[in-house]
Amino acid sequence: MRLFLSSYRFGAHTDRLLAMVGEPGRVAVIANACDAWPSARPSAVSSDLFPLRRMGFQPEELDLRNYVGRPADLERTLAGFPLVWVRGGNTFVLRAQFARSGADVALRNLLEADALVYAGYSAGACVMTPDLHGLESADDPAEVRPVCGIEPRWDGLGLVDHRIVPHLDSPTDPQGFSRRLARDYRDAGIAHWALTDEDVVVVEGDRVDVLGAR
Repeated sequence: MRLFLSSYRFGAHTDRLLAMVGEPGRVAVIANACDAWPSARPSAVSSDLFPLRRMGFQPEELDLRNYVGRPADLERTLAGFPLVWVRGGNTFVLRAQFARSGADVALRNLLEADALVYAGYSAGACVMTPDLHGLESADDPAEVRPVCGIEPRWDGLGLVDHRIVPHLDSPTDPQGFSRRLARDYRDAGIAHWALTDEDVVVVEGDRVDVLGAR
């Protein structure tokens, strides 16, 4: 299993992602965390395509809404990509779209077979954790039903054993939601990684590295 989980894009560790993937090739870009924001969604997608192209990748958006009720088709499609890139947005909307499309099962199967690298930031990282409780302080679960037609899910995929708090002390979090959430997890004895926008969690097989700023 190969996971690259960050607070914001590549953090300070682009080289580690490249080492995990090898020669840059096709990459499936999943932007469904932005589905509740239709006016902002196109620019959000474009903002991730450009840096991936600069690194030599060939990014293609893969919209999970096109695979609702077609989990086998989605798994076959994902299997054609050496890298899956899952951007930030609303973690609860992303989790719901994973469930509706079967991406949660397909990605677990492919990762356990080491068939691809999963790179996710912010919501794309948080969705891989065991539990999403606490993230409602920044992401609105009420956006799920109007967009996805189902109730919010509070379970993550559980492919890492710590929760993730992204954007610690980031300019994108001027109200300090992340610092307060990290404090709440710490006070409750909940295992977590509080990540600045430069930090990355890398999982390769049984090895887990938490990489900080340089």
